[in-house]
Amino acid sequence: MRALIAGSCAVAVVWSVAACSSGGSADTAPGTLHGPYPVTRVVDGDTVRVDRDGQEIVVRLIGLDTPETVAPDRPVECFGPEASARTKDLVDGGQVWLEYDEASGLTDKYDRTLAFIWLDSDTMLNELLVAEGFAEEVTYTDGYAHQADLRAAEARAREAGAGLWSACAGEQG
Repeated sequence: MRALIAGSCAVAVVWSVAACSSGGSADTAPGTLHGPYPVTRVVDGDTVRVDRDGQEIVVRLIGLDTPETVAPDRPVECFGPEASARTKDLVDGGQVWLEYDEASGLTDKYDRTLAFIWLDSDTMLNELLVAEGFAEEVTYTDGYAHQADLRAAEARAREAGAGLWSACAGEQG
């Protein structure tokens, strides 16, 4: 298991937290999985909305950037629609767990909640999107949790020419 589960459930090798509770919306300790929370909407490839204890919050994934699709002042970027569709395929209508990060802080300048999103105990959405070539690793705050994992995932995706690394050759950093 890559992270600890918050709540009153025992941590086990087998994913068995369906009955766990986050202990309330004030429970935002970093390094622990909080949830499950239902996904209410996918905004784009790196931003989703979830219902956290009765309040809809906007969650911006930490450590990555997907090509733009919804910014009013920017054109749709290469592989943006595919990245948004992949995120939607993975989380829309489902439940996710949030892991907050001490280095990144709880919110960004747009008041979006910053988090790693977990699909299950072994699958972090942030890392999966980077590994499949739907996003690139971006360090907004140095030393964030899982930074090495996301950087390694990007290196593998680049080498394999996965997703945007072949579809958008020459357009990505």
